[in-house]
Amino acid sequence: MNQHMPPEPVSFIDIGAQRRRLGKSIDEAVGRVLSHCQFVNGPEVTALEQALANYAGARHVVSCASGTDALVMVLMAEGIGRGDAVLCPSFTFCATGEAVALLGATPVFVDVDEETFNIDAASLERGIATARKCGLKPRAVIPVDLFGQSADHDGVAAVAEAEGLFVLDDAAQGFGASYKGRRLGTFGRATATSFFPAKPLGCYGDGGAIFTDDADLAARLRSIRVHGQGADKYDNVRLGLTGRLDTMQAAVLLEKLKIFDDEIAARNEVAKRYARGLGNVVTVPHLAAGCTSVWAQYTIRLPKGVDRDGFAASLKAKGVPTAIYYPKSMHQQTAYRDFPVAEGGLPVSEQLSSDVISLPMHAYLDEPAQERVIAAVRGAL
Repeated sequence: MNQHMPPEPVSFIDIGAQRRRLGKSIDEAVGRVLSHCQFVNGPEVTALEQALANYAGARHVVSCASGTDALVMVLMAEGIGRGDAVLCPSFTFCATGEAVALLGATPVFVDVDEETFNIDAASLERGIATARKCGLKPRAVIPVDLFGQSADHDGVAAVAEAEGLFVLDDAAQGFGASYKGRRLGTFGRATATSFFPAKPLGCYGDGGAIFTDDADLAARLRSIRVHGQGADKYDNVRLGLTGRLDTMQAAVLLEKLKIFDDEIAARNEVAKRYARGLGNVVTVPHLAAGCTSVWAQYTIRLPKGVDRDGFAASLKAKGVPTAIYYPKSMHQQTAYRDFPVAEGGLPVSEQLSSDVISLPMHAYLDEPAQERVIAAVRGAL
C-alpha cells in the first residue's frame, strides 16, 4: 500500500538556514573568543558597538544583556521613578511597560493606529491628560517600532516636545528599518533594541543595545551597565545592574551584521509575495509613507467572523505554523490591568488582539514554501 507522508512543516523562523550560511565564519568568530578568553567586555564588544553606531548613524552605542535591560537602563539613567508616568502603546510585548513598572513609575497605556499597529499620536495626547488627572508627572513616551516597521516619529516628537517628554524608541523589533530616509537609532533621546535570537538581527542568546547621540547619557549608561561603577568597579556612584553583553554574543552579531542588509532585502521580497497572494482575502500589513520595515513578523488581520483558532488549526494540519502577537494587549493582562489607560479606552488595541495572526517570515523562506503558506491561508478561508 502506498502511504503519502505529510510534507515537512514550514519553518516559522528559520535560524538554522542562516546558521548554515554563516557556519564557518561564526565558528571562527566564536573560536577567537575561546582563544583570547575575554568573555566579558572583550574586544568584540567594542568592535560591535562601533559597527552598530556606523550602521545606524548614531554617535554612541552601549551594548547590554537584553532588550529589556536596554529600556530599563535608559529609564534609570533619566531618573524615572515613583510618581512619574511613561506613555506606552498597549499593543506590544510586555517588556515595554514592564521596564517602567520595575522602576516604580507608572506606565500609562495608549492606543495604536489601526493600519500600522504603531502608537497613535491622538491617543498619546489623551494618555498624557489621563496621567495628569491621576496625579502623575508625564516624563517620557516609548513608541514601539512594532513588527519591524518604524513608528510615526515626527508625530510622536511633536507631542513629546509640546508636553516636555523625552522619547525612548523601542526598536526591539525594528532595528534596521528606516523612517523618512534615516535608520532607526537616531530618534528621540535614545533607542533600545534587542538581539533575541528570533529578531531580524539576533544573537545566540540574549542581547541588546542602546543608541544615543548624547555623550553624557552614554556615560551614565556605561556606569549603570556595571553596577553603577565610577572610577573603578569598587567605586559605585549610582545604582546599577549587571547588564553587559557577552563577548561571545558580540562575536556572533559582528558576523550577522555583515549580511543583515541582504537579509532585510530578502524579507521584503517575502512580504511582497504575501501581499500579492493574500491581499484580496485578508488585511495585509500596511507600510506608512516614508517608512520601511525589517518584517520581524508578518501579521495579517482575519476577516470579521472568521474563527481564528480554527484558522490556525487548519494551517497547522497542512504543516504551516502560526503565532498570535498579541492575544491580549498589555492593559488586558493580569499584571498590568490596574495601570491607567488613555481616556476613551483602547478599542483598536483590543480589536487587533482579537483578529491578528502571524505567518512564517524569515529571509530564507523560498517561493515554493511560501506558496504552500499562501495556499493554506486561502484554503482555510
